[in-house]
Amino acid sequence: MQHVATEPAVGGEELSLAERAYRAIRDQLVMLDIRPGAPINEDQLAQSFGVGRTPVREALKRLQYERLVTTYPRRGTFATEVNITDLAHISEVRLELEPLAAARAARRATAEDRAALTAVRRELAGVDPRHGDAAELMHLDLKVHRAVYAATHNPYLEDTLIRHDNLATRIWCLFIDRLADMAGHVEEHGPLIDAIVAGEPDAAAQIARAHVEGFERAVRDAI
Repeated sequence: MQHVATEPAVGGEELSLAERAYRAIRDQLVMLDIRPGAPINEDQLAQSFGVGRTPVREALKRLQYERLVTTYPRRGTFATEVNITDLAHISEVRLELEPLAAARAARRATAEDRAALTAVRRELAGVDPRHGDAAELMHLDLKVHRAVYAATHNPYLEDTLIRHDNLATRIWCLFIDRLADMAGHVEEHGPLIDAIVAGEPDAAAQIARAHVEGFERAVRDAI
């Protein structure tokens, strides 16, 4: 049985079962471990994470709001299909908010935030562009984005960007076999982290915008 890992929250408190189930199911959906269009079995998920059905149901309600699962009357709940036509809409939002988040992070990052970002920077430095595992690289990409969003200290901006980055990552994962320079895309985060840690908001915003533009261009070239 795969128990949901204990994850500390702010102030050292443990996250609720519903929150931990939500994060675990969310990341399976984002990484396409649960394939688009696949039926969601509440009992199976509850058993695999070692929790009851109630935390799973609460998690699925949130995931439906975030467009990661879809519920049909009398049919059940399914992983949302990945629609490439959504790319333009998602990129439109991210082009405005990713530079904003990067600039805010550069201005507001605490010593703890900078330490977390520096640790992720070290992980990036260890990426082998020739032999990098695609799934590992995607997890690292998510880790960088979420660390930057947390450093904004704006929970509304953070929540919005996490949702849109999750949707963008699903598109990325769908075409990952056709993308030639996955490691290069992830390594682009190095200069972004450097700018945030150095407290350079203008540089951070510019790098973040270029990163989103490059993501959309890479996916469209792969189609």
